[in-house]
Amino acid sequence: MDVMDRIQHQVDSAAVVLYMKGTPQFPQCGFSAKAAQTLTSTGVEFAYVNIFEDQEVFQSLPTFANWPTFPQIYFNSELVGGGDIIVEMAEMGTLKDEMKKASEKFDVK
Repeated sequence: MDVMDRIQHQVDSAAVVLYMKGTPQFPQCGFSAKAAQTLTSTGVEFAYVNIFEDQEVFQSLPTFANWPTFPQIYFNSELVGGGDIIVEMAEMGTLKDEMKKASEKFDVK
């Protein structure tokens, strides 16, 4: 399986996927820490991929969705955006609902 297929499999494997530097417990950059904290605060389950554990994913993910920076957050296999976008969604009060909707759609698949 090539790297693009692996990334597609990853984003297809959970309703919400966070690509980040490090892990939610041990983030390795401030933006990843904020994104993980924001997603965690919703209480909705999400998956994560530590991009430092797979250099091919680290190198190829920006091309996969034409988004150059990390973290990257996907709902139901579609790019939502970076950490700033989910923080804004949380501030507007829509993040938790959107994550729940993504989870409900994922469970129906």
